[in-house]
Parts: sequence; C-alpha cells; structure tokens
Amino acid sequence: MTDTGKLLDDMNERSREVFRRVVEGYLDTGDPVGSRTLTRDFSEKVSAATIRNVMQDLEYMGLLGSPHVSAGRVPTQMGLRMFVDGLLEMGVPDTSDREKIDATLGSNERDVAGLLDRVGSALSGVTHGASLVLTPKHEAPIKHLDFVPLGPDQALVVLVFADGHVENRLFQPPAGQTPSSMREAANFLNAVIEGHTLSEVSALVQKEISTRRQELDTLSQALVENGLASWEGSGDTPERLIVRGRSNLLHESAEAEDLDRIRSLFDDLERKRDIAEFLDLTQDGDGVRIFIGSENKLFSLSGSSLVVSPYMNADRKIIGAVGVIGPTRLNYGRIVPIVDYTAQLVGRMLTDRSER
Repeated sequence: MTDTGKLLDDMNERSREVFRRVVEGYLDTGDPVGSRTLTRDFSEKVSAATIRNVMQDLEYMGLLGSPHVSAGRVPTQMGLRMFVDGLLEMGVPDTSDREKIDATLGSNERDVAGLLDRVGSALSGVTHGASLVLTPKHEAPIKHLDFVPLGPDQALVVLVFADGHVENRLFQPPAGQTPSSMREAANFLNAVIEGHTLSEVSALVQKEISTRRQELDTLSQALVENGLASWEGSGDTPERLIVRGRSNLLHESAEAEDLDRIRSLFDDLERKRDIAEFLDLTQDGDGVRIFIGSENKLFSLSGSSLVVSPYMNADRKIIGAVGVIGPTRLNYGRIVPIVDYTAQLVGRMLTDRSER
C-alpha cells in the first residue's frame, strides 16, 4: 500500500469528507476553500471551528496547504495524489465529447499522421488542455534504402516501404565518405533489411555487422552504423509528437509565476524533447496514468499534470500514446475517461486499417 493509501485508511469519516470537499472545490474553481464554505453543505451539522481544526490536521499531514495569507486551503501535490488514487470518482465521456472524438476518425484517408493530428485537435478542444499524440513508427516492411550525399558533412537516408510510403532522414555521415562507400553500405543494408519493419531492423543489422564485418570496409561500416542511428531512438523525428492546444494553457493561468511555468512548458513542448520517455511513461501498464506536478519527469518545471494512455496494435503491442497536459487542478474525473476512450479508439482504428 502507498503512503497516501495508508493515510487515507487511517482518516476518520469527517476528515475524509473535509479533505474530499476541499479538493473538489479547488479543482472546480481554482480558489482556496474555507471552513465557512464547507459548513454550508456538510453531511453533518458541525461548526466552522471544528472544520478549521480538521483542516489544520490535514495541513499538518501534508495534504493541504495555505496559499499566501488566505484562510482557505488548497491540496498539496501529495494531497492531489491521494485524492486521485483513493477518492476520485470516474465518469464516462458524455455523448457530445465522444462524438467530437469519433468525428476525427471518420475519414478513409491513408495518412495516419494527418488523422492523428485531427485527433489531437479534437482532444485539446474537448478537454480545454494541451493534447499530446505520439504517432506510431511506420511498420510496413521496408522495400529499399538509399544514401544520398548532400555535402561533406550531411547526407540523407531515403527509406521506401512496401506500401509506397517514403521517409527521408538527415544525418551526419562519417568523414571521408565516397560514392563507392555509400553504394557499398546501401547494398549491404538492402540485402539485410528488405521485407523487415523498422522495429525489426536495428537488432538485425547489428547482428549482420558483427557476423559479416569482413564484407564492409571501415568507411562503409561506419556509414551503416550512422545511418542506422538515424532511425533509432535518436533519429525519432520531432514530428512524431503532435502537440495541439497550447493556447488553452494560457487561459487557465493569470498569475505571473504561473505564466512563467507555462512558458517553461511551452519551451519543452516546442523542442519536443524526450519523445522516447513520453512513450516510456505508459509502459508500466495498459491503462491511463496520471502524473501530478514533479511526478511528471518530462514537464516537472511547469507545475503541470499529465494524463496519458498508450494505444496498441492488433498484437497488443504499445505503438504510441495520447495524453492531455494542463494545470494540476485538472478535472481528472472527466479527462481521464476521455483520454482512455481516445486511446482505445485510436488503437482500434489503426488495427482496422492494418487488416484491410
């Protein structure tokens, strides 16, 4: 059991209700919640002084805090975590929200990235946060590869897939490359990777390099390894992470220090760093995960919360993720089911397309 879970179990009914009402009030309005507000609709008749004593106890436990000189309280990060884990009541996406997400998947176009872009726009519109959609790597078998020199320190890897999809990726080749070494490297790779998907080729090529090292000269071997790196983790193109609805975050925040945190978040999203880590956030389970404040290792400087869920292909393999990022006072009970619904819908859509 987590520390917050034990705290919740040890609380009596009155403390639990005070805590729940403070958190729900804060999530609803963003304002501190005072004892007089709670006494008006409390389940039992108690005085404001009694409520204040309970709130002080909750503050001592690290679950509530007092911002500025306000008499009201707000939940701490630990308090929000305890609420999300133990008291949050999940709804289901309402019909209007589902229809807006469903409408993005009604097209028969083959451009998956364009479709997921529309999913991200719909998700940010429905949740009023910024949406993040990590698109899957292209998983059709590779038909052909070419290296194209662009200058002394720049080259292009051209990947042609069996379904007609083409990807071009820039990389820095080793010094001293010649047209001959590029042809040799491309011929070697084509003999190895044809008919395999991107996710399969990394281990395959490394194995072939070690067993057939004598077939490649030093320059060609270095080129193969550099070209391989351009489609491994470091070569994941930033466009794989689609970010929509940044402006929604500004509407949620008027305080100067909040705006500074939002600007820091914008910088992170603009650089679209740590794409691999974004997907790693989902690897511990196949459901929605919630990261609050500093628990969120990608955007911890922004004081934001991230709700993220993976989506899977027909083989139940995680191939991408969808998420919503916003202030820590997100409406978790509404947003978590929407993210879950969207992830499942995207997974089914991609599975259906692969089976056509």
